[in-house]
Amino acid sequence: MPLSELQVVPHLKTALKGPLQHLENHLLAKQTDIEWWFRQQWQQTPAPFYSSVDLRNAGFKLAPVDTNLFPAGFNNLNSAFFPLCVQAAHAAVERTKITAARLLIIPENHTRNLSYWESVATLQTILQKTGLEVRIGSMLADLDTPQEIVLPSGQQVLLEPIIRHQHCIGLQDFTPCLVLLNNDLSSGHPTLLDNLHQDIVPPLHSGWYARLKSEHFTYYRQVAKEFSAQIEIDPWLIEPLFRNCGKLDFMKKTGYECLADNVDALLQAIQHKYTEYNVPHKPFVIVKADQGTYGMGVMTIHDPEEILALNRKQRTRMSTSKEGQTIQKVILQEGVYTFETWENESVAEPVVYMIDHFVVGGFYRVHTEKGVNENLNAPGMHFEPLAFENSCMAPNCTMAPDALPNRFYAYGVIARLASLAAAREISAQV
Repeated sequence: MPLSELQVVPHLKTALKGPLQHLENHLLAKQTDIEWWFRQQWQQTPAPFYSSVDLRNAGFKLAPVDTNLFPAGFNNLNSAFFPLCVQAAHAAVERTKITAARLLIIPENHTRNLSYWESVATLQTILQKTGLEVRIGSMLADLDTPQEIVLPSGQQVLLEPIIRHQHCIGLQDFTPCLVLLNNDLSSGHPTLLDNLHQDIVPPLHSGWYARLKSEHFTYYRQVAKEFSAQIEIDPWLIEPLFRNCGKLDFMKKTGYECLADNVDALLQAIQHKYTEYNVPHKPFVIVKADQGTYGMGVMTIHDPEEILALNRKQRTRMSTSKEGQTIQKVILQEGVYTFETWENESVAEPVVYMIDHFVVGGFYRVHTEKGVNENLNAPGMHFEPLAFENSCMAPNCTMAPDALPNRFYAYGVIARLASLAAAREISAQV
């Protein structure tokens, strides 16, 4: 059955002007050098087991704005590409150098989000197709007996309580060779998983209790610098500028002056690049929690005075993140416009998924009520599967740079750069 009959590949209206089209042409022309460079990098630093990368396509630059090492959303991928996912999962397991026969997935603790459990069920299916026995162990404190969750898709998820015996964890009749975290550890370091003789991927120190977005983008800055020197481009075309402050308290209004000063400095730096590239848009900054996911603790700022004028509702929204964790640190990130729109003119942004160092697909995050300069990871969003025709690793250089395989190749290059930054970040903390 042809791909077109399995799932329609999304066609988006995208601003294709100036540097981005030049960048895509350049990536196509440098494909051999790019793939050689990546091959050297993965030999030096193993890729994360899996990851997802949020991208923004401004028409004049293409850059990552977030990298998740505990991705959900596998149910939103194009099912036509599951064989590619299975092959990549094989490579990811083999890279652990463990003769694994049994794998335990440890998911998030929330049980009401059925979309999340659809993702876990899909991930379990992918891993099972590699020949592994895969079960799901929950860290829920009040889970004493197995709990079955029946999903709208018809799939089922069986949550089982984790049992620890000395330096091993498992289930009632199941001892895994490998433990796969799909819990970002926003609520803190789980002592249940300390000092295990089993390998855990990603490692515990990749959790949000220890990881900072500002640290990740420091690694990404260096990766982008090296890559840009290799293919002779301006790193700014693929990198969001950023800054960060010390501790702050939104409710007590402490640390605001530092925040406002850094917003001002970042806006000026962005304007300098906009002037250089004749970008006719107004610079903006995204202020977001330096730890955590789920699009919480995020705001768009165009002027430093907006920081000083935050009302109580805005401050309350910025004061806590996932699972009620207090926000004490933020990253100030160059706002990257998204000029990709879905068929009804809804704003869209690509999210690219990787298993090991292979791009295995992605989706467009679409929001009907958000603008081109706003965070789309918010209530009301929906997803449209993004199909990398044949593979984003195989562009068609005889076609225009905005043709689907070529556009997706550009997405895949930037996502792999972000994953490489994460790999270096993880390795440095071992």
